[in-house]
Amino acid sequence: MKRFLAAVVLGLSLAGVAHAAIDTYEFAKEGDRERFRELTKELRCPKCQNQDIADSNAPIAADLRKEIFRMLGEGKDNQQIIDFMVDRYGDFVRYKPALNAKTALLWFGP
Repeated sequence: MKRFLAAVVLGLSLAGVAHAAIDTYEFAKEGDRERFRELTKELRCPKCQNQDIADSNAPIAADLRKEIFRMLGEGKDNQQIIDFMVDRYGDFVRYKPALNAKTALLWFGP
């Protein structure tokens, strides 16, 4: 009986932790929800480096998702949001950086 009770308590405590990790956002327009998905899939997590911010559990990724949500609410377009992130984190934050002199090696290198 003690093992069963311990298992129930452990299960309930872990369920709370798992639930706390889920971000939920209420969008004014359904189009903003799709733009949010696209942007969070296009931008790389600065900490994880091999994950986009949509899939990363790093605190910085959660902060960036909140920032994107805030900027969408302000009516900023996708390019303004991407430019903000690139200004802040560099071209590395984009999975597909723009082709220019600084990123040519990424496009044409090994």
